[in-house]
Amino acid sequence: MSLYALLKLVHVLSAMVFLGTGFGTAYFKFRADRCGDLRVTAWMQRETVRADYLLTIPAGILLPLSGGLIVHVVKFGWTSPWVLFGMGGYAVAGLCWLPAAWLQIRMRALADHAIAKDEPLGPQFFRYARYWTILGFPSFLAAMVTVWVMIAKYAAWTLPQ
Repeated sequence: MSLYALLKLVHVLSAMVFLGTGFGTAYFKFRADRCGDLRVTAWMQRETVRADYLLTIPAGILLPLSGGLIVHVVKFGWTSPWVLFGMGGYAVAGLCWLPAAWLQIRMRALADHAIAKDEPLGPQFFRYARYWTILGFPSFLAAMVTVWVMIAKYAAWTLPQ
């Protein structure tokens, strides 16, 4: 296997884990927040944070590393429109994800507190959940568009001859 093929494999798998974890946790967290069972909601908050530590963060680190190495090894050029767009899309996704990750940690603490006190979740939890959802849309959309640009780089960014 060539170095390029190995880097591309790491890059594609990282993108799959990054997107898959984001979409999967969003779906299950959304459902758990509305299920009416505080134990399920609290458990899902813990699992959402755990998934980020175990999956999203490593994939988020591997994506720019493998992408940068691909650009360097293949000499695509750092100023190629699709490379610049890819870096920009990744930055948008990350800038939305960082505050969302902070909100996840806060929601986990609020849910654990509600369990410990045997109280229902308060309005702050649901306000944070709303902000988390709002941040998730541009983050996921930016990541999806960036994946499309990476796949279509030659067809979409070169002029016909």
